[in-house]
Amino acid sequence: MRSFLLSLLIICSHSAEAHRFAPSLLQIIESGSDTYSVTWKTPMQQVSDIPMTPILPEICKRSEESPWIREGTGKLRQSTYQCAGGLIGQSIAVNGMGPNQSSVMLNVSLAGNIDHQAVLTGDEPTFVVPAEPDRWQVVGRYTVLGAEHIWAGIDHLLFVLGLLLLVGDGRRLIWTITAFTVGHSITLAMVTLGVFDYPVAFIEFLIALSIFVLALELTREGAQSWLWRQPWWLAGLFGLLHGMGFAGALADTGLPQANLPLALLFFNVGIEFGQLAFIAVLLGCGALFRRLIPHPPAAVIQLPVLVLGVLSAMWCIERGLEALS
Repeated sequence: MRSFLLSLLIICSHSAEAHRFAPSLLQIIESGSDTYSVTWKTPMQQVSDIPMTPILPEICKRSEESPWIREGTGKLRQSTYQCAGGLIGQSIAVNGMGPNQSSVMLNVSLAGNIDHQAVLTGDEPTFVVPAEPDRWQVVGRYTVLGAEHIWAGIDHLLFVLGLLLLVGDGRRLIWTITAFTVGHSITLAMVTLGVFDYPVAFIEFLIALSIFVLALELTREGAQSWLWRQPWWLAGLFGLLHGMGFAGALADTGLPQANLPLALLFFNVGIEFGQLAFIAVLLGCGALFRRLIPHPPAAVIQLPVLVLGVLSAMWCIERGLEALS
């Protein structure tokens, strides 16, 4: 298992910063009669020279536009549009998502507390604004968004990978992943609902530190320490930290106030689907690798732990400096 996972870790090692390619956000709020405030937020880094550009209906004429403002790892621009006749029945799109391998979270808030959400992708870049919100759209969109987030979050995936290296498969894996799920579900809900706030940069540092601690624990596997015997405590404790990271990404994307509990629930469901799919892929590929190479060298077996430790140490240094700045 560890030998196979080495290749996955090396592929991930080119990016020492997680969530740099999070979904972009296009937020449109009706602020007056046929007047709309538009916020476009997108990551600073993109994988293509082709820019992602929001496309509003032809009836919309821009009256004001701010310069680009840097916000965290992204940049945003705010504009004001006059759309004669309103947006209901009109199409909103974003160009350039396919070349950038990205998606866009679209939030449309109309008068009368009518909110619409959609996830635009390269395959489905257009959304037609309906008259009434569809709860099933919220369920589907936020499930997809949660799954996309866990797969785009290299640090979260590496922590899950480290747990798998620590406990293997079977009952211990079930208890450990359950503890991690409970931990991040608690803080995801509490932060999203405004129960408490937290310093984002410091929590991102602690998330990186959790991976480093897990890597250190993997080097002591033969000693069978207390954390090795009962890894669910480690998974649950650090799950609380990772839940705050999930909440930060969800806050950047935005939540529909009219369907907030539903969106929160299915964002978390999407995270779990993505997490379980990742584990299933690792277990399947690990079983195949063991069949092809039943007795790999001991040095190769230890390499994934080394790579995991090096990557997490790099994140600790980088995020620690960001937290202090």
